[in-house]
Amino acid sequence: MADRTVQAVHGRRAVEPDPPFERELSEAMRSRYEPRALLELYGRFTYGEGEFDAMMRRAICRAMTRSFGDGVHVGRGVLWRHPETFDVGSGVFIGDQAVLQGRFDGSCAIHDRVWIGPQSYFDARDLVIEEYVGWGPGARVLGSTHTGIPADVPIIQTDLTISPVRIGAWSDIGVNAVVLPGVHVGKGAIVGAGAVVTTDVEPFTIVAGVPARFLRRREGAPEAEKV
Repeated sequence: MADRTVQAVHGRRAVEPDPPFERELSEAMRSRYEPRALLELYGRFTYGEGEFDAMMRRAICRAMTRSFGDGVHVGRGVLWRHPETFDVGSGVFIGDQAVLQGRFDGSCAIHDRVWIGPQSYFDARDLVIEEYVGWGPGARVLGSTHTGIPADVPIIQTDLTISPVRIGAWSDIGVNAVVLPGVHVGKGAIVGAGAVVTTDVEPFTIVAGVPARFLRRREGAPEAEKV
């Protein structure tokens, strides 16, 4: 069968403002419930398939997070840890069973029009994902590593080193790719499926492999500054 090219949907659709009653509901829940109670309430609607469940997920997420834009899709089974450290832009899509794990003293900014595929994992301790990023299903980002020092105790008992991760605007992270702590992916870059990204990726380049290596610059790519 021949390939066919069709128009993109998520990146082109208009973002409609959420209705006022929904924002009022979020504010009421934020003022009434403690963070733990909000998470428990969210759990009641986590796996529902109906429009009401989807609306309640969105409203509760707005109440739990630091900021939350319009037209956000929160899929079924999406799990949050420390949602109070998240800023979520408008028109964001969060696929089913994604795990968004923040840290009590961390921060995560997901900018407008980001698409996050199902079963993705964010170790969102110091993470910025800029606008119009495509994040493939099952792709993961790690934000910390154990020092492993001293060696005479279990590694999971040693201190954590938290390293900022930055995913530049317009970039695309392939299915099941892994982005490691401290990595900066440049604007418009493409990370191949299954790649393990251990070093910075220059803007408008294509990388793939384990570990990820430079393949080529994107055709017609503008000159860009290094990340």
